[in-house]
Amino acid sequence: MDIKEQAAIIKRGVSGITPEGGLELKLEKSIKAGKPLKIKLGLDPTAPDIHLGSAVVLRKLRQFQDLGHKVVIIIGDFTGMIGDPSGKSETRKQLTPEEVKINAATYEAQYHKILDPDRTEVRFNSEWHGKLTFYDVIKLAAKTTVARIMERDDFTTRFREGRTIGLHELVYPLCQAYDSVILESDVEMGGTDQMFNIMTGRDLQTQYGQEPQIALFMPLLVGLDGSMKMSKSLGNYVGITETPDVMFGKLMSITDAMMPSYFELCTDVPMQEVRSICMQATSGEINPKDVKRRLAREIITLYHDSKQAEHADAEFERIHAHREQPDDITPIQLPPDAIKEGKVWICRLLVCSGLAKGTGDARRLIAQGGVRVAGEKVSDSKTEYDHSSLQDVVIQVGNRHFIRVKL
Repeated sequence: MDIKEQAAIIKRGVSGITPEGGLELKLEKSIKAGKPLKIKLGLDPTAPDIHLGSAVVLRKLRQFQDLGHKVVIIIGDFTGMIGDPSGKSETRKQLTPEEVKINAATYEAQYHKILDPDRTEVRFNSEWHGKLTFYDVIKLAAKTTVARIMERDDFTTRFREGRTIGLHELVYPLCQAYDSVILESDVEMGGTDQMFNIMTGRDLQTQYGQEPQIALFMPLLVGLDGSMKMSKSLGNYVGITETPDVMFGKLMSITDAMMPSYFELCTDVPMQEVRSICMQATSGEINPKDVKRRLAREIITLYHDSKQAEHADAEFERIHAHREQPDDITPIQLPPDAIKEGKVWICRLLVCSGLAKGTGDARRLIAQGGVRVAGEKVSDSKTEYDHSSLQDVVIQVGNRHFIRVKL
């Protein structure tokens, strides 16, 4: 493809590129030299489950691969033991080498669901950081200033509030930047929360006499709650390894206003078509629910296949539109301590079956009207059932969670 065509594909969904026009210049040099660009992404293996939010950057890398460029994943097995301070209000717990190794292996298995493994180079930054002497570290530290490091908003805020800042945290941006020097990367990608680290890489490359990398930033995908960025710790995520039925149910819970960004960042549907169907949904020409179903199918097809996506759609409609139950409901056996004098308290039932985190959570679910036993809504959190009457009874919480009691 020519420069304009490549740039149009790469820029889809991108929130920023620094410097302006830099991507086109890199592409021009790549075409003239007949040499692919080297695209870098650093991953600190701190949370091994990849969700749609973290997949946004990986999907952009796949587009670079499809255009013939080279992708290099840096697994931060060394920097992961420091902990990225980006956006953190306190010092992060340092991972052990064993934790980093386990998380890195899990990452690799998951990102290959998006990237072409034959066109992905994987490097561990302990390969070079682990060989640096203390003298080397001092020389590297001399490449920046405390004032420059303290430009980070998170450091400035913590310093002003009297919160602890570990000396090792100040070194983190330099370590990540040094990865770019070692690779001589042409483009570094990351979320908008990685701006300081990536720009430090540009600065350090210049000091080492290299042509600085282009900084390409992807937006942070808003989670299912509609307000915070998608995060497993917040519980507002859709995991790429979750079952099609679970993914479909979660995606159907997003608001109509979130559909355009999910189409843009999480699917390959052409943007002209996205704008058209979203406008039709807004005007009432088509049902927004049908657009959302299309969105869910498109996403599930990427991580499973179209047949499973269609099945998840049909199953969702069968359960939610026609009030039917799923075909495969997980059976659970109640522990003896759930039964008192032949009775089972509803809150205890929900906790023991894994449908509630605790009795307080169970009461909340009941108060919200989200609990059904044998198809009947439970309105009183004091409700008790005869133990013998629960054999093969289906317990439902919300629209997605079902279990079948076995005695």
